[in-house]
Order: sequence, then structure tokens, then C-alpha cells
Amino acid sequence: MNAAQSCPIRNENKVLAIIVASYLMIVVDISIVITGLPRIQASLGFTSAQLSWVTNAYTLAFGGLLLLGARAGDILGRRRMFILGLALFTLASVSIGLVPGASWLLVSRAIQGVGAAVLAPSTLALLSTHFAEGPGRTRALSLYAAAAGVGATLGLVLGGLFADLVSWRAGFFINLPIGLLLIVAARGHIAETQKQEGQFDVGGAISSTIGMTALVYGLVRAAEAGWHDGLAQGALVGGMLMILLFIGIERRVRQPILPMRLFTSPQRAGAYITRMLFLGGAVGFWFFCTQFLQGVLHLRPMQAGIAFLPVTLPNFASAMAVPGLARRFGNETLLLAGLLLGVVGLVWLGQAHALSSYWTGIAPPMVLIGLGQGLLLAPLTAAGVAGVAREDAGAASGLVNVAHQLGGALGLGLLVLVFASAGSSIEQQDSAALAHRIAAVMDVAALLLGLALIVSWFFIVKPHRRQQAKQQEALS
Repeated sequence: MNAAQSCPIRNENKVLAIIVASYLMIVVDISIVITGLPRIQASLGFTSAQLSWVTNAYTLAFGGLLLLGARAGDILGRRRMFILGLALFTLASVSIGLVPGASWLLVSRAIQGVGAAVLAPSTLALLSTHFAEGPGRTRALSLYAAAAGVGATLGLVLGGLFADLVSWRAGFFINLPIGLLLIVAARGHIAETQKQEGQFDVGGAISSTIGMTALVYGLVRAAEAGWHDGLAQGALVGGMLMILLFIGIERRVRQPILPMRLFTSPQRAGAYITRMLFLGGAVGFWFFCTQFLQGVLHLRPMQAGIAFLPVTLPNFASAMAVPGLARRFGNETLLLAGLLLGVVGLVWLGQAHALSSYWTGIAPPMVLIGLGQGLLLAPLTAAGVAGVAREDAGAASGLVNVAHQLGGALGLGLLVLVFASAGSSIEQQDSAALAHRIAAVMDVAALLLGLALIVSWFFIVKPHRRQQAKQQEALS
């Protein structure tokens, strides 16, 4: 049975609009946080290393529970989990706007991540079940990826505007009317998918979440206390042991949240690794570039949000051009081009210093980074779900998002360590020292994207070209 025929379609455009809007809400929320980070740090007393937990508390809960959320969609129905995820995400957003201190903020961010973990796999799985492989799905995935560019632009500007004129808290309250509207729309226009019998792999979900959290905590702790710190060492060793336990559980359990058969395809396995490496570098750009704009160039939050337009607008434009470019050049070419543009942009940005001009040292590499991200996300997403059986659609979609979120969390933990190692803590408030640290981060981020480029060539592009050559030989 065709994946797109597994559930009745009421109105493709309305379904697509609801799904893309829900993803847009998640992306807007992430970017609203980015431009508000310096104000959050000042008002709640975070250190530079601790500030990363404003992002990581969300991404670890998101990434760690995504596979369980995907499995829940398979068993309980993806429409039901879509609505539940929207409700939890919306309530947590309101809670973040009301938090009295740092600890409550991190708890609320983690709960918001749980809501996203329930919501996100259902969005991509619903796209897979409503749109068959081919031009229709490519268009849907392109719009899905383009939402990242629109959401980033909107969130960065709104986040800066709210932080400047009202409060960083105000940005989280906008999710309340949007979330309620999407819940009502989903109940009226999205059909429930066929439910599957099965069990929840709670052991796998717990071990993977604890393992990834421990690894990120160990990296952030090492950034603050050094590699010799016993707690940092214990967290890193414990995290690796929990990941090994997770793999063991997934090999033995009858219905794993991460079916190992998803890795039998070199193309899909390469797509997951490439995505983790790409996000590991990209998150450093977003997290640290806002600190450069506000801490080195001394822009106000609203100005910093607008200053990101050279990356977000090209991101959106290139993402919208992907369907036509893919027909002409192929997804694999777009993937390589996007990663190459990202590498060049980050290397260029790594040359910035305290006396750099925004118009010559920051904006031009931003354009390259934005174009690259817009080109590569849709082809990378398509590679991650290519050839997946209908019963594995939820797990594969969840794994795409897991690679996205956990790659970002691990990458940010690593780059926080690079940031801390690039200078002494005494110099932290000096603009020149801050610029030097951030430049070091951008260089390592470029290295991560370079590794992603190598992986995508050997595991995605070359196997695909070999397969095409075999097909041509068979036809000749």
C-alpha cells in the first residue's frame, strides 16, 4: 500500500498548512530564545556555560523522548499525539513566561521539550502518510524546511523586539493563541492514522535520554571546572555506558523505539550522521552569533534580531527553490552544495574580531550560511525517510528529529567547551576576548560541517549514484 494512502486525505493543502504551522511554532520559539539569551542571562544570573542549558534542557528532553513520542504515534494514533504535543508545548510556553527563577525556567524548558517530542514526529510522519514519494512529498518537505527560515526570521525579530520593548518573557506567551488555534484546526482537518498494536519501549527511552543528558552535562561541566573534574569525568563515562545499555536494550526488546533495521540503508544511516554533524555546527552559529552581535558589536536585542536577516531570508529563498533545483540537479547535489556553502560561511565568520564591520565581516558569510541551510535540509530529510516501510514511518521520522535535536545538544556542549578553552574566564567581559572565543567556536563549527560533507559524500551521494548507474545498465 502506498504510504500516502494509509489514511484518508480530507484536504491536502489544509493538512499541510496545519503541520507546517505547528513546526513553525516550534522554530519560532527556539529563535525567540536566541535573541533573548543575553537578557535572560542578566535577569536570572546564568554563567556563560550554564546559559547553554536554556537551549539544552529543551533539546535533550526533545531529542531524548522523540523516539518514544514517535512510537506513541504509531500505537495511539498520530493525530491524537499531534494534538497532545501541541497542548503540552503550549502550556509549557506559558509557564516559561511566568517563571520566577533560573531553576524553574530550565524545568519549564524541559517540559516544553517533552511536548515537542510528542508533536514533532507526528508532524513529519503525517507528511509521510499524506504525501507519496515524488513531487508531492518533495514540495511538502520543502515547505516544511522553509518553515525553519520563516520561523527563524520571525522569532529572532520578535524575540529582540519583546526583549527590547517589553520583556524576554513576552515572546513565550504568543504560543498560547497559536497553539489553541492549531488544536482546533487539527481536530477538524487531520484524519487519524491507522493504529498499530505494540508496546512502549520505556527502558530504551529512559536509557537514551539519561545517556545523552549525561554526555552533554559532562561537556558543559568540563567547560566550567576543567577536564580533571571528577563530576565531569563521571558524567561522560556514565553517559557512554548508558548509551551502550540503550543499544543493548534495542537489540533485545521485541518492539524497540529505535529499530536497528533503519540503519541497514547506507543512505539513511549517512543522513542521520550528517544531520547530527550539521546541527552540531549550526547550533554554534545561532547560539554564539547572537552573543557576538550584542556583546561585541553592542547591538540591542531588536537590532540583533534584524541583523540575522542576511541568513534567514536567503535560507527561506533557497528552501523554496529546492523543488525546482532538485528536479534539475538532484537532491544529492543540493546537499553537497549546501554543506559546502555552510563550511565557507563559517570559516569566513571565524575571521571576525572586535573591530570587524557587520557589513563586511558578518553579513556576507551569513548569506552563505543561510543559502546552504535552505538547500540542504529538505534533501537531508528526504534521505532520512527514503524507502522506509509504512510501519516504520513514525520511527524513521522520529529518528530524523532525534539526530536534529541531539546533534544540536551535543554540538552545543562541545562548542561551549571550545568557547571556555579559548580564553581565561577573567577576560570574559572584554569585547576582544569574547570575539576571539567566538571565532574559535566558528572554526570548530566549520570543521563539523566539513565532516558532514565527507560523510554525505561517502554514505549518501556515492551509493545513490551507484544505484542510478545499475538502473541505467539494466535498462540499456
